[in-house]
Amino acid sequence: MRRASAFCCTCYISTKLAFAILPGILPIAVSAASAAPAETYTSKAGVRFRVVEMAKGLSHPWSLAFLPGGDMLVTERPGRLRLIRDGRLQSEAIAGTPKVYVRAQGGLFDVVPHPKFSENHLLYLSYFAEGRSGTGIEVMRARLDGGSLAEGKVIFRAEPTMQGNYNLGSRLLFLPDGTMLITVGDRFTTRDEAQNLANDLGKIVRLKDDGSIPDDNPFQGKPGAKPEIFAYGTRNSQGLALRPGTSEIWEHEHGPRGGDEVNILKAGANYGWPKITYGIDYDGSIISSKKELPGMEQPVVYWVPSIAPSGMAFYSGDKFPNWKGDLFVGALKLTHLRRLKLDGQKVTEQEILLESMDERIRDVRSGPDGFLYLLTDESNGRLLRLEPAGS
Repeated sequence: MRRASAFCCTCYISTKLAFAILPGILPIAVSAASAAPAETYTSKAGVRFRVVEMAKGLSHPWSLAFLPGGDMLVTERPGRLRLIRDGRLQSEAIAGTPKVYVRAQGGLFDVVPHPKFSENHLLYLSYFAEGRSGTGIEVMRARLDGGSLAEGKVIFRAEPTMQGNYNLGSRLLFLPDGTMLITVGDRFTTRDEAQNLANDLGKIVRLKDDGSIPDDNPFQGKPGAKPEIFAYGTRNSQGLALRPGTSEIWEHEHGPRGGDEVNILKAGANYGWPKITYGIDYDGSIISSKKELPGMEQPVVYWVPSIAPSGMAFYSGDKFPNWKGDLFVGALKLTHLRRLKLDGQKVTEQEILLESMDERIRDVRSGPDGFLYLLTDESNGRLLRLEPAGS
């Protein structure tokens, strides 16, 4: 199994391999029709499934999105947006993507369609950008017009920009009311700023679909607080998911050495980082002696040692009845898919799947077709589909 660097074990990146393919040159990719035969697995709960390779040759894919009509979009961290149509990865990347700053963990991240995409064809992209005063997370809105993006507009820039390329967050999620959440990491060297409401570092931001700030945000009108903040005290969140049939917003984040967390987000809540943590620093030193403090939320579950979570989805399909309602989380450092069985808001069972593949799972999505989809974060990354394999 691959090992993480001492500097940032939960988000290890092989930069030598990651950018061997230049942003302007597409890697070779294959569709499921010419991919390797599907492998079959049996979970400890007796669920038999096969893993079908839909595409390979992707350069560190980060996010997967489903469009009406069956098309899929995949972001590649070096800056490309790829289209999968009729089960085949198209050779040409979608034009008009923003200029991204590709260093260490930085690059092109999430892609989500507008809730009314079938009417307005709007997409939202999060990415790492460089400005005159440093780097930071940005979100661009653009209209998908055939094979290109048009009318691109930056609707959010995290403040402050600064030097450093780690703990960036950058997941996006539309809520039922049409507003959007954006995760912004603490940027590693400025972890204490996660408790400072005067900036976006270590925060969950909530905006309207045009980038304006909702009137009912919890810190709207509070002196010294940025009005876009929805929740704070987070470290490096790379997972957001709505629990089907509820209003619950589930979030996960990387801890340092240990202390990865799954939380349920509440407006105005403080999730404690770095005042409370179940992890220690990378050099073994104590970040905080406290695991609980008044006014700070406790996680639903945490992991020691770190699994390095990325991507998260509640399974809502009908292909796997035994998994209905379960929460699935990708693991980067420990290279597996983690299944969490829930009773209300309590985790009653955890299962490790696909550990033998030894691939970093970057994104997890429950597809509209009832299958479960994964992206592997590799220089030769893959789009995989989990299908029932029968008895």
